[in-house]
Amino acid sequence: MISITLPWPQGSLSPNARQHYMALARARKKYRHDCWVAAISQGVRRVAAERLQVAIRFAPPTRRHYDLDNLLSRLKSGLDGLADVLGVDDSRWSLRIEMAEPVKGGSVSVEVT
Repeated sequence: MISITLPWPQGSLSPNARQHYMALARARKKYRHDCWVAAISQGVRRVAAERLQVAIRFAPPTRRHYDLDNLLSRLKSGLDGLADVLGVDDSRWSLRIEMAEPVKGGSVSVEVT
């Protein structure tokens, strides 16, 4: 099992955010890179597997209500960065998502089996 902590996805990645498509593309590219760097720095390497089970736990930065489906959409580019490190396309993943108690700054915990 691999445990990784990813940075909280910023609000501009939300499907409800209204912004210029180039600003969105820059935000996605930056978050994908940030998650790639986070995974590498936590010792994650390529795995030899065809399928993965991925458990995602969102710990929001505030007590504000967040929809899990919107949070998963925000995380999409970050999961692509993680898939780059693991070497397993995210179309071959089974996902389980849940919400945790808020933590300062917010975080996303990912467990891969």
